[in-house]
Amino acid sequence: MSTNTFKRKIYDRLLQWKTERKGSTAILVQGARRVGKSTIVEQFAKQEYQSYILIDFSKCSQEVFNLFNDISDLNHVFMRLQLAYGVSLHERNSAIVFDEVQKQPLARQAIKHLVADGRYDYIETGSLISIRKNVKDIIIPSEETRVNMYPMDYEEFRWALGDSATIPLLRSISEKPVPLGDAAHRKLLRDFRLYMLVGGMPQAVNKYLETNNLAEVDNTKREILDLYDSDFMKIDGSGKLSMLFAAIPSELNKNASRYQVSSVVENGRPDRMTEYIADLRESMTVNMAYHVNDPSAGMSFYKDLDRFKMFVADTGLFVTLAFRDKDFTENVIYQKLWNDKLNTNLGYLYENVVAQMLRAAGNELFYHTWPTENGKRNYEIDFLLARKNKVCPIEVKSSGYSTHASLDAFFKKYPDRILDQYLVYSKDIKREDGVQYLPFYMTMFL
Repeated sequence: MSTNTFKRKIYDRLLQWKTERKGSTAILVQGARRVGKSTIVEQFAKQEYQSYILIDFSKCSQEVFNLFNDISDLNHVFMRLQLAYGVSLHERNSAIVFDEVQKQPLARQAIKHLVADGRYDYIETGSLISIRKNVKDIIIPSEETRVNMYPMDYEEFRWALGDSATIPLLRSISEKPVPLGDAAHRKLLRDFRLYMLVGGMPQAVNKYLETNNLAEVDNTKREILDLYDSDFMKIDGSGKLSMLFAAIPSELNKNASRYQVSSVVENGRPDRMTEYIADLRESMTVNMAYHVNDPSAGMSFYKDLDRFKMFVADTGLFVTLAFRDKDFTENVIYQKLWNDKLNTNLGYLYENVVAQMLRAAGNELFYHTWPTENGKRNYEIDFLLARKNKVCPIEVKSSGYSTHASLDAFFKKYPDRILDQYLVYSKDIKREDGVQYLPFYMTMFL
């Protein structure tokens, strides 16, 4: 299978680090497995430096691995690396890449001294929470700039398909909302549904470009999920961590106000369950949304760590995870979503993709619930964004219905706190009665 090298936005972040820091820090690119960290980092090193050495600690020689057990003589370390890889390093114009740095914690600890030496630039990549599990006995370098890498966002997905025009056009429309018209909107929504089905994992996107076959794409995503299961089992041999991840679709389908850990893992110790949730969060395989008890601009101060929702970090993986126990041909989400027949029982898929797009744009995820006047059910604001000392409530509708009881109740309760109100749904863009209606594919502009 040929492998495409996709354009990724994090490249500009790496370039900014190189230009501004000038070797005063290393940079650590953190992310879930298979989001494309190694590929983009090697592409950057190849294009922006005269030479580079990439050390993959998951498969390097024992000699190279052990070099970082003793860095008292850096001249010797650099000489051995150049001989081992057949690459000449050039002072202030070469990079050394520590790929899968969590496999060799002493290499990460060495960053402090390598940066102080100043001869070369250092780029690290790390996957899953083993990067945290493996640093208990080392000194974490303060000379380290950390950036998060996520699955391909919708614009990156369009780039991969050879389309660099759609997103800038949508961005300009979002700034001065003008209805797109039925024909244009239907095409844009169909294009977006393809992104939901394929997702933003580079391997899945590459498989789609190569085969144009969603069954083949689904197989690729199943392989990624199998890899995640393997990683989870290395961290938690009991399988509970895998169970918590696998239950995300069913928990969202309950339409409850929180992820109910006790319904997934019975009789689990609260402290251990808290650690499992922290493990999932730090793995970056999930996006966490926390309930905020006092919805104001300082939401981080009022989030309830015991009340949360979990979303799969990549909606393409979510689609496969939701029906992982069935063969592709039986996967009702593929059939219904592709044919625009997704009913309200599968509406949680849209909530997941909105969470993914908001997170990819750099937003922390918060939501808010409160009881109705009769106390028989809850109002719920699906997402809250802080903007200009105000909040922007977001209600997500999987259908085209434009009713928004929760937005109305929220506005009535907190009129002075609100900057803008949004309803994200499957119809055309419009503004009506103080509410901005946005089609799903414009979520990235919030």
